[in-house]
Amino acid sequence: MRELLRPHRGLAWAGFGLMVLATSVGLLTQPLLGHIVDVVTERRSPDALTAPVLALAGVAVVQGITTALGMSLVSRLGETVLARLRELFVERALSLPLERLERAGSGDLNARVTRDVSRVADAVRGALPELARSALSIVLTLGALALLDWRFLLAALVALPVQAHTARWYVRNAVPLYAKERIATGAQQQQLLDTIGGARTVRAYRLQAGHTRRVTDRSRTSVELTMRGVQLVLRFYSRLHIAEYAGLSAVLVTGFLLVRSGSASVGTATAAALYFHSLFGPVNTALVLLDDAQSATAGLARLVGVVDEPAPAFAERADDRPVAAGAPSVTLTAVSHAYVPGRPVLHGVDLEIRPKERVALVGTTGAGKTTLAKLVAGLHRPEGGRIDVGGVEPDESGRLVGLVTQEVHVFAGPLADDLRLARPQADDEELREALATVGALDWAEALPEGLETVVGDGGHRLTADRAQQLALARLLLADPPVVVLDEATAEAGSSGARLLDEAAEQALRGRTALVVAHRLSQAATADRVVVLGDGRVVESGTHDELLTAGGAYATLWHAWSGSRSPAPDGP
Repeated sequence: MRELLRPHRGLAWAGFGLMVLATSVGLLTQPLLGHIVDVVTERRSPDALTAPVLALAGVAVVQGITTALGMSLVSRLGETVLARLRELFVERALSLPLERLERAGSGDLNARVTRDVSRVADAVRGALPELARSALSIVLTLGALALLDWRFLLAALVALPVQAHTARWYVRNAVPLYAKERIATGAQQQQLLDTIGGARTVRAYRLQAGHTRRVTDRSRTSVELTMRGVQLVLRFYSRLHIAEYAGLSAVLVTGFLLVRSGSASVGTATAAALYFHSLFGPVNTALVLLDDAQSATAGLARLVGVVDEPAPAFAERADDRPVAAGAPSVTLTAVSHAYVPGRPVLHGVDLEIRPKERVALVGTTGAGKTTLAKLVAGLHRPEGGRIDVGGVEPDESGRLVGLVTQEVHVFAGPLADDLRLARPQADDEELREALATVGALDWAEALPEGLETVVGDGGHRLTADRAQQLALARLLLADPPVVVLDEATAEAGSSGARLLDEAAEQALRGRTALVVAHRLSQAATADRVVVLGDGRVVESGTHDELLTAGGAYATLWHAWSGSRSPAPDGP
């Protein structure tokens, strides 16, 4: 937080200074009221009340103005810092390795950037200014009590042990409780997202009861933790009332004794009692705000936990590493990988893709094709072995390896802006050329506003095959030397399959390519076919060679094409 606040020191000092001024001016209220009491008890002229009453009005005006300005500056400071924290969170979350994000789950990330940010924002907007104001009031009021008579200060401090013990007890119990509540909320949201996102599958397999039970269990856990928090707060309040009673009683008794002995006037004793009574508000506010503070701290910890996550070393070095000119080769040496320890997906894969060679990767579901594609693209780092692209290791920057997957996102905004995500400096002519290459220029220019048509959420919806064409056009604009297509044309129906295959053909021209083939017609046109089985390379060769060999690829081909292998000769 110091790092976030450092660029705004001037704003912080200005807000703090105004808050000190407002609080100091407000402390004149109690002596003025005490003076009025003395005027009345001494039976002075009514004219003697004019000056202190006008002074009270002046105090109210000055305190109101300075408080408003001070809280405005403190709130502005808090909002500025919170905005920067959001930016850092998104920046770091986008740079984290994909497996970290996948392990966390979308529900947990969603909870962090929604509920956790909201808790911190509420604290910044309300709790932070009030806490600063309350702390100043407490310190300056205690000082004012000492100026009246040091014995009033000692009497007021009777409440301190109870309040300190209450605060320590609350913090000790609240911190772990609110942390558990945040985690439970994330788990609840994750379960809701999984259930709603897979609603069709849940219904198809009659899994409603199981999913409902899991949602109910996680919701009940979240509610139980919330109720524990409510009980904790109620006990917290009851202890504060004891402290208030003890302190005020001590101040009143002290005032009675001092007035009886002639050491203080009734007005001074009244001012002391009013000072302590005025502490009820700021002390209770400060301690009650511990509730908001602990909840916000738990949320802040989850945000900072991502912000402080070290960026991958290979991503930091990406821009400093030389890239081989032209289309480089890709070499995998004894590559193994596991998402869960002890359950490897790939086992010692050795593979070389020559410059400008197009290799099709085929295999049954679960063979490890997508995992291998992500490793080559640099989205994951292999658990064992090495991947070499033109002499260096691939990374997530996309400079070396471009990846297009089956799931393509169309970003909300003008179509031209969506394309320029791949090359921000591209002009309209370059955008049209990329679209034309993948066969998308005609429909793009036919949109209501051409390339300026807003697409994505809230705009013109693109069909699955057009979204894939858009992704391939972005690939052309990014111009990586190596391309990985992970079932990139799988979303197209039969009518759009040939069009997307032609678009992919154009996008891969002149590049080293690894194609995870959804349709084996893609494998038939590749330079080489590699068959994966149980995380290992079981076959490698051209389409014709593998058909002739009659192995795993031939079995897949005949099953896909609907034909049968000729029966062997003999009886």
